[in-house]
Amino acid sequence: MKLTEVLLKGLSFNEILRQFGVDRSSFTIQDEELLLSKQDLRKGEILKEKIFIQGKSDNGPIINFFGTLHYNLLNQLAVFELDYVEKNVNATATAA
Repeated sequence: MKLTEVLLKGLSFNEILRQFGVDRSSFTIQDEELLLSKQDLRKGEILKEKIFIQGKSDNGPIINFFGTLHYNLLNQLAVFELDYVEKNVNATATAA
């Protein structure tokens, strides 16, 4: 299962997206494949990693979320702890 799908199961992550007007299908996690290939995940341990998430808001600007991901592969649970947000009104979206 993709990490983006696991995050979308959480109410708090959906609330973050809603507050900034980011569509659930328009965000990406930088280096998602690299995160999922970490050795710790194969042991079933919780991964704690600083990550960058980018999405396009409904009214145009790109929103960058920076924070900490807490992820447990065995239980398919992920929590994103938001540190800060940047709005970039001059850039075009790179989120898919």
